[in-house]
Amino acid sequence: MAEEPTLVGLDVGTTGVKALAISRSGDVVARVERGYPLSTPKPGWAEQDPEDWWRAAEAALAELPGAPASIGLSGQMHGLVVLDEQERVLRRAILWNDQRPAQECAEIEERLGLQRLIELTGNRALTGFTAPKLLWIRRHEPEVYARIRHVLLPKDYVRLRLEGRHAIDAADASGTLLFDVANRRWSEEVCAALDIPTEWLPPVHESTEVGAAGDQAAGALGVGVAAPGPLSVVLGTSGVVFAALRDYRPEPQARVHTFCHAVPGTWHAMGVMLSAAGSLAWLHGALGSPPYDELLRAAAAWPPGTEGLLFQPYLAGERTPHADPDARGAFVGLTLRHDRGALARAVLEGVAYGLRDCLELLRGVGVEARVGRVSGGGARGELWLEIVASVLGLPLERTAAEEGAAYGAALLGGVAAGVFADAHEAVAACVRVRDSIEPNPEWQGAYDDGYARFRALYPALRALR
Repeated sequence: MAEEPTLVGLDVGTTGVKALAISRSGDVVARVERGYPLSTPKPGWAEQDPEDWWRAAEAALAELPGAPASIGLSGQMHGLVVLDEQERVLRRAILWNDQRPAQECAEIEERLGLQRLIELTGNRALTGFTAPKLLWIRRHEPEVYARIRHVLLPKDYVRLRLEGRHAIDAADASGTLLFDVANRRWSEEVCAALDIPTEWLPPVHESTEVGAAGDQAAGALGVGVAAPGPLSVVLGTSGVVFAALRDYRPEPQARVHTFCHAVPGTWHAMGVMLSAAGSLAWLHGALGSPPYDELLRAAAAWPPGTEGLLFQPYLAGERTPHADPDARGAFVGLTLRHDRGALARAVLEGVAYGLRDCLELLRGVGVEARVGRVSGGGARGELWLEIVASVLGLPLERTAAEEGAAYGAALLGGVAAGVFADAHEAVAACVRVRDSIEPNPEWQGAYDDGYARFRALYPALRALR
């Protein structure tokens, strides 16, 4: 008997490509990952060769068994790929975590006016977004800029190589700062103000039409966030609290991102902290890379609040709620009693406080939070999940499949291919809750006090710069 064709999700990440094959009932059949290098030619710069993405994607797809019924795409958002008229790559892609275009961000907000920019795009100009990178090339590499004829995001370059067509979905396009997020189309007003030709930009489709979305929207769909209800809470290298919205409701100061969701006719609000599990990885390395289990056991020996020790997790600057690329990490309240277990617990708690910053801003735009669906590498740690649940005051659910954006991409590919009628049917067929972690009522008082102290920490340290 022939094998049933699988639904494949391909996630073009920052460190590598993940290719995932699932059954039509959502079971993971196979997974393949292929890595590639990251180039940091100057402090604060982050670049990759788009050909590395394609080579890794091609190799990963070739290793999956059988013939897929569909291939869906997700990937790192905001990265800038520029092509000439022959569709040749003009320079290495500038990635989401590149901090170089600060001057261009100021220029964008001056040209549009901050409030008008937020009205149109749902966001303020941040160094991670695509448009500032394009203006940086115009200022610093005019010979490259003069040859640009096509602008793509990372996964859409892989689509070009895979399918031979230019296309983008509304969810990923929302992160370019060139998109009219309310009306789900390129913004002629923004492009005109920035002197960027709209003909450089690919045709826009809904995610369910082209089977694709940016990694956060795809990841949220992959844990079942297809409509207002459960939140997506991501404990990856960065941290995310994500809520689906029925209408376009940008936060007045754009302290959270407001983008189109992967589900047609819906939007999402998303708070992003840049160093979540990345903070724990940094501490792990700084302490000489002891076994993670040993480090977390030592953290569990300390009480909630870690006897007054606080960690500010801004190791790479911050987005939510401060939009400050110059913010820095800090331990405050160290005593002779604090050991490496205390440092680890303070890191876990500091990240949880950062996620609560995101949650409080989402509540400010009308999000009703009752439960979070948690994913990412940090979601495998029971202690960390209990801390996050207690700080947020929400139960956290884990789904049976913990494959992140690649899983959501597989569902979107299935919708685009007609396997499912829509995203809601795909979620109902495939996403299953595995277990739930409840807030610890004995910890919540300590964490309410700790969060109040955490909120006071950033302005106090900023004043010392």
